[in-house]
Amino acid sequence: MLSITLIQSNLFWEDVDQNLKQFESKIDLISQPTDLIVLPEMFTTGFTMDPKAYAESHEGKGLNWMQLIAKDKNTALVGSISIKDRDKFYNRLYWVFPDGSYKYYDKKHLFSMGNENKKYHAGNSRIIIDYKGWKICPLICYDLRFPVWSRNTKKNSYDILIYIANWPAVRAHPWKQLLIARAIENQCFVIGLNRVGKDINKIEHSGDSMVINAKGEIINQIKINEETEQTTTINKAELIDFRNTFSVLNDADDFTI
Repeated sequence: MLSITLIQSNLFWEDVDQNLKQFESKIDLISQPTDLIVLPEMFTTGFTMDPKAYAESHEGKGLNWMQLIAKDKNTALVGSISIKDRDKFYNRLYWVFPDGSYKYYDKKHLFSMGNENKKYHAGNSRIIIDYKGWKICPLICYDLRFPVWSRNTKKNSYDILIYIANWPAVRAHPWKQLLIARAIENQCFVIGLNRVGKDINKIEHSGDSMVINAKGEIINQIKINEETEQTTTINKAELIDFRNTFSVLNDADDFTI
């Protein structure tokens, strides 16, 4: 069993201290034990396209805060931050373990229609996290539209696919349908965590955060536009049983990118 807490929240535009303060308060409201806390894409700033002004150093304030929270709450955290690393900027996802150690993934697919590709450098490799008997693949927002990148392969398999996002409300229907598709085609649990609220560019975000099982069934969906913390517990035995009964992945194409 794995308990996962989604924090669907508005964000303070380009205000690191305010965002860290609000997420610390929201985390304190979690009333039950949890194994993993999921935060939105660029949770410290919102989807800023001004990394020269707001990007942190690789081991800066945001990561240090995540490490302190992880140790204090004895849980893992995942979220992304605008980062400057060796004179390059990245939309960097951090996975922080309860002991404060961490791994990171740099967003592969940069949203060119928002000029993200002009402001940030793309990553070139996925990570698979081993955590409490689960294999977890964490990705970021626009990655959701590219199924080859997220494909569950025999050589690099996972049980849970996580997407953290700043996904606009105007495209909420594709967000929901693509999350379901990723669960079905990869025979895995899918976690989609999106922000809510309007950013400085007047772009609305409705949340639509959800947990989906390997059959493509939504087992928890947070109400649109609601700021809340919700915990869902998933069962690996259920996943294994479904994969053994309907073993689609045995017939899947095997490839590398």
